[in-house]
Amino acid sequence: MAISVSIIIPTFNEAKDLPRLLKSIKNQTQPPQEVIVADAFSVDETVKIARKFGATVVAGGLPAKARNSGAKIAGSSILLFLDADVILPPKFLEQTVMEMQKRSLDITSCFITPRSKLRRDKFLHHFANYYMRMTQKFHPHIPGSCIFVKSTLHKTIGGFDESLFMAEDHDYLKRAKKMGKFGYLKSYKIPVSVRRLSEEGRINIALKYIAVELHLLFIGEIRKNIFEYKFGRHFKS
Repeated sequence: MAISVSIIIPTFNEAKDLPRLLKSIKNQTQPPQEVIVADAFSVDETVKIARKFGATVVAGGLPAKARNSGAKIAGSSILLFLDADVILPPKFLEQTVMEMQKRSLDITSCFITPRSKLRRDKFLHHFANYYMRMTQKFHPHIPGSCIFVKSTLHKTIGGFDESLFMAEDHDYLKRAKKMGKFGYLKSYKIPVSVRRLSEEGRINIALKYIAVELHLLFIGEIRKNIFEYKFGRHFKS
C-alpha cells in the first residue's frame, strides 16, 4: 500500500546512479505515492531511465530550483527530497514516515552513512553527524540528500531560495524551523555516495565545507559561486 509521500529527485546526468535509487524505491515495503525527477536537461540517459521506472519528469536546474519545480506538482502531504546517489533500505519509507508522524515532526532528516568501507570515510561521516547533532539548537543543518517536509510547510515558507549557490538546504531548514517542529530521525541513517570525496579529494572537501561554515556564520548566505560548486558532474560512485 502506497503512503502519502512524493519523492523529488534533482538530476543532471545521473544515468549511472539513478537506477540504483529508483530500484530501491520500487522495492520499498511501503512505496511512495509518486516519484518526480526534476532534470536539468541531462545529455545522457537520465530522463529515459526515470520514465522507464514510472517517474514523472519535470524541468529542473540547480538543486533549489529543481526541488521547487518538483514540489509544485507533488500531490502528497509529505515531500521527500533525495539526491540521485542515495540508496534506500527496503523498510526505509515505512519506518521513517511512521517515526515522523509519531513524533509530530514537520521537517526532518536522517543522519548519513557512507557507501564505503574505508575507515576515513566512516570517520568523516561520523564527524558530520556529530557536528549536526551538536549545532542543531543554534545553527541547524539538514543534509540535502534526504529532507522530509510537510507540503503545507514547504508552501508556507515559499520553498527553497533559488538565489543561493550553496547551503540552500540549511537556509531552508532555518526558515522552516521557525514555523514547524524539527528533529533528526533515529530509525535510519541514509546511505550516501562518496563520489564527491573521491573526485575532489577528502582534504579538499573537508576544507571547502569548513570554509562554507565560516562564511555562513560570519558573513551570511552564499549567493555567488565562490566555492566552485558543481552539480551533477560525477562519473564515479
